[in-house]
Amino acid sequence: MSDARRTGPDPANPHPLPGHERVSYLKNFIDTPLIEVGDYTYYDDPDGAKDFATKNVLYHYDFTGDRLIIGKFCALATNVTFIMNGANHAMGGFSTYPFNIFGGGWEEGFDPASWAVSYRGDTVVGHDVWIGRDVRIMPGVTIGNGAIIATSSVVTRDIPAFAIAGGNPAEVIKTRFDDTTIKALQEIAWWYWDAGKISRNLNAIRGADLDALRQAT
Repeated sequence: MSDARRTGPDPANPHPLPGHERVSYLKNFIDTPLIEVGDYTYYDDPDGAKDFATKNVLYHYDFTGDRLIIGKFCALATNVTFIMNGANHAMGGFSTYPFNIFGGGWEEGFDPASWAVSYRGDTVVGHDVWIGRDVRIMPGVTIGNGAIIATSSVVTRDIPAFAIAGGNPAEVIKTRFDDTTIKALQEIAWWYWDAGKISRNLNAIRGADLDALRQAT
């Protein structure tokens, strides 16, 4: 195929694999400004991605305002779940019970600042991240570019770029490349290239040819 025809798949196609509607380019199913998903990131689920924003992103309330940001070229397996800041309870008193939300006078005297101290900010997944089946990601976590999260892990803290992490809580098992290579890949940032440039350099990306990628920048 000539370079002129190698434009890559259409990121606006909800189902990029003919005959496999369980695989969805996720951004086409997101209709809330509180969730941002990059091009070519896919979610694989026999039920599809139609309900991802409510089924897989939990306790995500407008009044909380935290955002879920997922980069480009990520692969999300079935039942990946994001727990957002709305799940947190105030922990400064003798009880964690949310008396104020049930009214009947119990809302009086509630100080919102007592809840705000547990707010952990946005949840961010970098580019080219592979997240395994049944992974649960807790509020405010950042997962770096190129990371891999093992099946059934619970991610409670940040995961560095190009790390392989797993367990409950997830710990870094090893890094995919040496520090020099990771630094170079972060600087090259091929995931920001247009589809044509990616197409011309696919062999280098797939074949881990760092010299060729450097020459392409």
